[in-house]
Parts: sequence; C-alpha cells; structure tokens
Amino acid sequence: MKLTDIREEISAEWAEKGYQMPQFDMEAVKEKTRENPVWVHFGAGNLFRAFPAAVLQQVLDSGKYDRGVIVAEGFDFEIIDRAYRPYDNLSLLVCLQSDGTIRKKVIASVTESLKADARFKEDWMRLAEIFCFPGLQMVSFTITEKGYGVDSGDLGRGLDPALIMGKVTLLLYERFLAGAMPLTLQSMDNCSHNGDRVKEAVLAYAARWEEEGLVPPEFPAYLQDPAKVAYPWSMIDKITPRPDEKVQKMLEKDGFEDSDTILTDRRTYTAPFVNAEETEYLVIEDHYTNGRPPLELGGVLYVDRETVDKVERMKVCTCLNPLHTAMSLYGCLLGYNLISAEMEDEDIRGLVTKLGYREAMPVVVDPGVLKPGDFIDAVLNRRLPNPFMPDAPQRIATDTSQKLPIRFGETIRAYQARGLDMEELVLLPLVLAGYARYLKGIDDAGNAFEPSPDPLLEELRAIVEPLDVKEGRQDFSCLKTLFSRQDVFGADLYGAGLGDRIEKMAGELFAGPGAVRRTLHKYVSMR
Repeated sequence: MKLTDIREEISAEWAEKGYQMPQFDMEAVKEKTRENPVWVHFGAGNLFRAFPAAVLQQVLDSGKYDRGVIVAEGFDFEIIDRAYRPYDNLSLLVCLQSDGTIRKKVIASVTESLKADARFKEDWMRLAEIFCFPGLQMVSFTITEKGYGVDSGDLGRGLDPALIMGKVTLLLYERFLAGAMPLTLQSMDNCSHNGDRVKEAVLAYAARWEEEGLVPPEFPAYLQDPAKVAYPWSMIDKITPRPDEKVQKMLEKDGFEDSDTILTDRRTYTAPFVNAEETEYLVIEDHYTNGRPPLELGGVLYVDRETVDKVERMKVCTCLNPLHTAMSLYGCLLGYNLISAEMEDEDIRGLVTKLGYREAMPVVVDPGVLKPGDFIDAVLNRRLPNPFMPDAPQRIATDTSQKLPIRFGETIRAYQARGLDMEELVLLPLVLAGYARYLKGIDDAGNAFEPSPDPLLEELRAIVEPLDVKEGRQDFSCLKTLFSRQDVFGADLYGAGLGDRIEKMAGELFAGPGAVRRTLHKYVSMR
C-alpha cells in the first residue's frame, strides 16, 4: 500500500484496512487548480497537512467545491523534496483519538508543492505566475511566530530578500504590477493578533523599498488599502507532534509502506504521514477582499474580529495554554516526559483542573461561538490524557519566559480590573513559584536537568544561582529580583499582592529533595 498507487487505482485493501480515501476526482481538481489557483499556502509542515489541508479535503469530499491548495515552503526545502514530491503531494492523516483508536485518511487536497526561493527558478516563476492570477483569493501561513520576524539585514538586501515575509512581499509586488488586484493574507499561526504580524512585516519591506526608490509609493498604499489587501486575525488550535514510532508500527502492520520518518538538515521531523490529535479549532475573521474558499464546510468558524480575540484570550489565558505551562514546569521537576502520563498524577491533574476551573474561569470572556466550559472539558478529559499524543513537558517548556505574561499576567490583571479577591489565587502563584525552582535545573529527586531553550534562560538562571536545593535556612532575597520582572510575568506581582506569597511558595519548593511533591500536594489539597 503506497500513496502514489491511488493515482492509478484505489484497491479494496485500503478500505478493508480502514483508510478513508478521497471522495472527489483528484485529477480534475488538480487541473482546475493549476489553471485557476485560488489558494496558496506558505509553510509545508505537519500542522498544515493535518489541519488546513485536511479541512479542504472535507470541503472537496462534499462535492460543493473543486479547487485544491498549492503549498510553498520558504525555510526547509527538503520537506518539498522528500515529503511531498515523491508522494505526488499526497499524505496520510492519522488522527489519534483519546479512546486509544486511530482514524486514517488520505489527504489529496494539495495539488502542487513549490520551493519559495528565487534560487529554484522554475518554482519561483510559478509562484510569481500564481500571484498574478486575478482569481487568487487567499495566501495563508503556518510558518510559526518566528517566521513573521523582520531583520534589518534582510531589509537591506533590496528586492532579493532571504526571509519568507520578504519573499511574500516581493510576490505581492508582482500582483501589484499585474493590476493591483485584491487579495487576503491569512495567518493561521498560533500567535496573538496574527493578521497584524503579517501586515507589519510586509509593510516594513514595502516601506524600505520605497525609501530606496525600488518600488513606487503606490505599492505600500496598495498594501494598506483595506479594500485591496486584508489581514484577518485567526485562532488555531491543534497539536501535531513529530511522527510517532507507535503509529509507524501500526501503519506497517497494515501494509502501508510510506511510513519512514524524515529528518531534514534543518532538524525538521516529518514523514509521508502526519499524526495529530482529534480535537481542532480554527476561528477566522471573515474579512476577505476577493472571496474565499468555503472552509466552513470543513468546520472552520468565520466570525468578526472581536470574536476571534475573545476566543484567543479564552484559549491562551484560561482554558489551555496556562494549563500546558503549569504541566510543563512541574512535569520537568517531577521527571515526566509525557503530558498524558502527567494526567495520571493526582497532584498534577488536580493542579491544572483547579487552576482552570476555579482560578482562571471567573475572568474568562465567553466568545459565544465556543463555550469555555466545553473547551476546558475537552482539554482536561480528552486532549491532555490522550495516550496517543507523544507530547512532552520539555517541548512545552520552550520559551516559557515569553509565554508567562499572556498565560498568567492577563489573569492577574483581570482580577485587578474586576476588583476580585487576590486571596482566591493559590495555584496560579504556585505555578510562578515553580518557575523559579525550574530555572534552578534540579529535579525533585536532586538530579540536574537542562531547562528547555528560552531567550532569557541564562539571564534568569543567574538570578536563582545563589539558591540551593536544601533543607534549612538560606537567603531568598534574590527571588525579589526575579518576581519583580514585569516583562517576564506580565504584571506587578508585588503591587497585586502576590509577590510575597509566591516567594514563600518558592522557598518551600527549594527545601531539599521531595520538596516539589510535598509543596504541590499541599496547595492542590487546599483548593
């Protein structure tokens, strides 16, 4: 059973083994998309194949739409050469269900795969051609938050940018020259107000090029005209871990041959298949200047900008991300390497359950389209305990200093704004205290571990360097320096009446081997 076989004939074996096959004419969709492309997507990674491409597959299967998506990769070109083209752009989505079963679906909605770089002349010319089609409606992105960065050196390269947003701006210039036709740039990345990140990046390049006389002033004006170019916000939520060995073995047992893990030189883990959790959300601001694919037929929720913001805040500040961070810190300290295993620990499960329902939920804003109670129920009862999800606290702990201001600072400020009793916050301070213990890099058994990568890691670790993990008295005054960092915690912890309480908890967590477990159990039991 090979993916490319289905272009010729779909044998009965696929259905017998429980594989869901495309329900549309693949060649007809491929040809129509080539002749009149509607949607091009930048970012050929696992999230794209497991979610946006799979959503489009549902739409195509409905028989109510007949255009595929063209994917472009501007960072790791090996993905195109090794995970797309050898398999004729087909892939297998393996949905990991919380009950321990899997669903398998062949995804055929991707009709072309291109390398977004002028060094690959044929691919680049095809992208330029695509951007000049009047019927092109949407350019979307899953390039991670870092992908929207603008580097001064890249701005200085003129019309030969190396970074992805510079390349996109160059392609937009092609569209401008072809008639300044309308288009929507749609971020589908997991970052706040992501449409603004796209807009800021392309305008930075366009403004610099105008200053240098490389483009006319009408080009930046085109990008800023809301009737011409739109930058909607979105909220996306779906976990797509790297290819899992257990899944590979299940597929091999079926007779599915395209199951090898691919590791690129840029350290991207991919495969001809993608394993992903069953739960998914994509909420998009319905602001398009040239029409859009009917992705609502695949479950996408189209709303106004205010609702997108409410959904994002519900997820990031209350119902998922703070719970993830709490589990990542205490999971590392207690020696776990799987999130699902942590959910079998009564203290950790109690921590995230009570943190979400009792401390964060009182300040959540109901967005209307998704109920906060239903969202957090799915997180705690299906998503985090999912035994198939090979997600690790060490991965989630990456860049923690950048996440704390939103994931916890927002809740603290909301308590202040509403005049709520800060004494009700017990487990939130415990998580922040746990961050100090985590920075020390010694687990609860007394063994050293390496904290996950973080831009402030060395700076913050230096603050707790004077502390020891030991019983008895020691000087904890250095913690005031740490917990006074509004850039790290997103709020004035002492002004909010929490600083001293967090310091005390941190002192308890440092009180020798076993102190993390004792302290965690003590405060979870109190709530």
